[in-house]
Amino acid sequence: MAERRFAEGDFEARVRTSFARQRAMETIGARLTVVTPGVVEIEMPYAQRFTQQHGFLHAGVISMALDSACGYAAYSLMPADAGVLTIEFKVNLLAPGRGERFLFRGTVTKPGRTIIVADGQAYAYDGEGEAKLIATMTGTMMSVVGRRDIEG
Repeated sequence: MAERRFAEGDFEARVRTSFARQRAMETIGARLTVVTPGVVEIEMPYAQRFTQQHGFLHAGVISMALDSACGYAAYSLMPADAGVLTIEFKVNLLAPGRGERFLFRGTVTKPGRTIIVADGQAYAYDGEGEAKLIATMTGTMMSVVGRRDIEG
């Protein structure tokens, strides 16, 4: 069967509706800013309550936001009746999460019918708007169809 390479139906509305149900993203103040076929961007402001002991954005928060960006990039290419689950990811922390705001981008690298691989980048923006790459992720996402507990 051919790989799914293009978004199906109103993929943007499906992604935005699903993202709005993610309480974790709501908790960290993240918002969905870009939704295109195979590419999603999430932004969030700096908040001291999500830092580690040195005042940097916690690696867990960075990983969580990158996972969502990669997952929704994959979801944007899935059938309308599918749900998305992460089945594996690896994060490389390249620099401290120091900035006034953060951008998390997920891009589909290898689309597939059931398994989709996506790569993510996290950027920290300083007060002058300069971006610094602080983390990368490679994630494997699974399209799940026919399970009531895992719907779009």
